[in-house]
Amino acid sequence: MRTTRRALLAGTAAALAAPQIAPAQEAPGVTATEIRIGSTNALSGPASAYSVITKGLAAMFRRVNDQGGIAGRQINFIAYDDGYQPPRTLEQTRRLVEQDRVAFLFNQLGTPTNSAIHRYVNQRKIPHLFLATGADKWANPREFPWTIGWQPSYRTEAQIYAKYLLEQKPDARLGLLYQNDDFGKDYVNGVRDVLGARFDAMVKLASHEATDPTIDSQIVSLQSAGCDALICGIIPRFAAQAIRRVFDLGWKPMMFMTNVSVSVGTVMQPAGAEKGIGLLTSDYRKDQSDPAWVNDPGMNEWRDFMRRYVPDGELGDNNYTYAYGVGSTMLQVLKQCGNNFSRENVMRQATDIAPMEIATLLPGVKVQSQPNNYNVIRQMQLQRWNGRAWERFGGVIEGAHV
Repeated sequence: MRTTRRALLAGTAAALAAPQIAPAQEAPGVTATEIRIGSTNALSGPASAYSVITKGLAAMFRRVNDQGGIAGRQINFIAYDDGYQPPRTLEQTRRLVEQDRVAFLFNQLGTPTNSAIHRYVNQRKIPHLFLATGADKWANPREFPWTIGWQPSYRTEAQIYAKYLLEQKPDARLGLLYQNDDFGKDYVNGVRDVLGARFDAMVKLASHEATDPTIDSQIVSLQSAGCDALICGIIPRFAAQAIRRVFDLGWKPMMFMTNVSVSVGTVMQPAGAEKGIGLLTSDYRKDQSDPAWVNDPGMNEWRDFMRRYVPDGELGDNNYTYAYGVGSTMLQVLKQCGNNFSRENVMRQATDIAPMEIATLLPGVKVQSQPNNYNVIRQMQLQRWNGRAWERFGGVIEGAHV
C-alpha cells in the first residue's frame, strides 16, 4: 500500500563544534548535529482531532532548535500519518526505525495502534516514550521495559468515576459506552474494580468500533434499558455525537466522559455547548476556558508559545495544553541525558524523573517516574461543564491504582 509521508520536520540547521557523542552503533539516530525522533498520529481518519498534538510538538521542537537545540544538536521530529489503523502504525513505525533510523519513538497516538507495535519495539529495545494513550498496559516495566505512557491510566479514571457515582447515586443503573478495544475496555475494568460483585446487576454495556459511523443506536439502547447514569470511554468524534444524542433524547443521566474527549474546541462546541451542561469528567491539565488561569504564569508561558509558534492554533483545544505538557517532559529527559543519547540512557532517564511541575498541569499534579513505576501522572481532579467552561471541584485525587 502506498503511504504518504506527512513528515513534520523541526529544523535541520547544524550546530557548530558539538562535543563527542556515543559511538554510532550505541546511538542510532544521533549525530554530532542532530537527534532524530519518530512518531505516528492520526493525521487523518476517525481520530484526526488529535492531530494537533503532533502540530504542537513540532512547534515545541522548532522553538528548542531556535534556542540552540539540545547539547548542540537540532531535533529532527519525523511524524507519519497512520489514520488510526493499527496495520499502518506498524508499517510506519518500521519505516521510522528501519529506514529513518530514529533514535527513539515519542508520543505515538492511540491504544489499538500502539498495541500493534508494543512487542516489536520492545524486542528491538527501542525507547517507546510517553505514549498518547492512557491505557493501563503501558505501565508494565517487567514485561515491556521499553514502553512508558504519560497521562493517567484510563482504568484509574474509571475507578474515580465509579466511586463518585456510588457516593452520589448508590442505586444507579449505569450505562457504560466504550470503544471495543483496550482503550474502551480499561473503562469496563475500572468500573468493575469498584463495583465488584454488583457489576452485572448495576451495569448495562454497549460497545462500538472506531470505524462505526455513529453511536446513536448504542445511546438509545442504554436509555431504553433504564440507565440513569452513563460513563463513556470513546474518542472525540463519538463524544460530540453522544452529548448531542443524549440531549436530543431528553435523557438526563449523570454523565461522565473520558478526559481525552472533552476538548472545548473539538468536542463541547461541536456538540453544542449548552447540550453538555452538567457533564462530568476529570483532568490533570489546566483548561484555557477556566477563568482561574487568566493570569496564571504557566498558562501565560503556554499562550506566549502558542502566539509565537502556533499562531493559528485554537486555544480552546486542550490537545495543545496536552502537547505542551508531554513535550516539556520529553525535553526534560533529553536534558537529563547530558551528552549520552544512547537508547539505553534515554530509557534510563525517561524512567527516572524526579517529581516536577509542568506549566500546563493543574496545581498538585506532577510528572514523575521510577524504574519500577511507569505511571508518570498520578493525580486528577473532577470537573463539571457549565455551558461555557469546565469547573473543577473537590481536591486533587491520587490517580495510580487507587
